[in-house]
Order: sequence, then C-alpha cells, then structure tokens
Amino acid sequence: MAKLIFYRLMAAMRQKASNSKAKPAPAVETSESINNQIAAFLKSGGEIQQIAKGVSGQTFGPSKQITLGKK
Repeated sequence: MAKLIFYRLMAAMRQKASNSKAKPAPAVETSESINNQIAAFLKSGGEIQQIAKGVSGQTFGPSKQITLGKK
C-alpha cells in the first residue's frame, strides 16, 4: 500500500514539473508564406533595397573611446 502511494505521489510530482515548463511556439513560417508576405509588401507599394556585399548599416560618428591620461 505504501509503495502504491509513493508511486502515485511521484507520478503527480512528475506531471507538475513537466507542466510548469513553457514550450516555445512552433516555427510556422515556410518559404511559401514568406514569399506571400514579400509579394503583399511589394503590391502595397513597398520597395526592397539591395545592399552591396560588405556594406554595413553602421554609421560612424565621433569616437566613443575615453582617454584618461596622456601617454
């Protein structure tokens, strides 16, 4: 009888532990759905810009390096 209670208790604990972890949302995007979104974007007047290979979107401004003393 004690073994049966123990096993039921363990089963209940296992269920609680597995239910407490949230599963990530499944990936639902497919090539077809992405292509449909691109087509809708272009049809609504959107424009796709092609960026040359090796070009970064980073803009360069004044240096953020801090100089504490002269060398």
